[in-house]
Amino acid sequence: MTKKQKGFTLIELLIVVAIIGILAAIAIPNLLTAMQRSKQKRTMADMRSIATAWEARATDMNRYNAAGALSSLSVAGTDVSATLAAGLTPTYIKSLPQKDGWSNNYQFLTEAAMGATTTPANVYVIRSPGKNGSFEATAAASAGGATTDFNSDIIYSNGSFVQYPEGIQAQ
Repeated sequence: MTKKQKGFTLIELLIVVAIIGILAAIAIPNLLTAMQRSKQKRTMADMRSIATAWEARATDMNRYNAAGALSSLSVAGTDVSATLAAGLTPTYIKSLPQKDGWSNNYQFLTEAAMGATTTPANVYVIRSPGKNGSFEATAAASAGGATTDFNSDIIYSNGSFVQYPEGIQAQ
């Protein structure tokens, strides 16, 4: 009496491993792109929240910068920090976001920080350096518009995005 062996042949196992490898090669880049895209969307939502709180404060105070309370915001490239948080939390925003999706600091600039000589803080800019963590564009002279690069700055000014991610992103 012969015994029939049951199991998979080497060829069958190699075919299954090859199929799994092909599926992984397709899925992993899409997953990584989706993760970067979610960080961009979170960053953009946080920037809108900061701007909404700033505008709400300006409406209540009937001016953007009340008697020097936030005078240190006139310094170019001020990180969204304790100074801004003290002026906005908890009245206008419960918790002020200070880091973008890639754990970089946001920058908050006012009109005075951008070289204007008129009343400070009538114009404001909130910037995120993007994936690479370095600011390429200056706030006043940004190329602006949509970008397809995760490393590009995301810039929000006076109620709208000046530079923002859109479309298929380059790695």
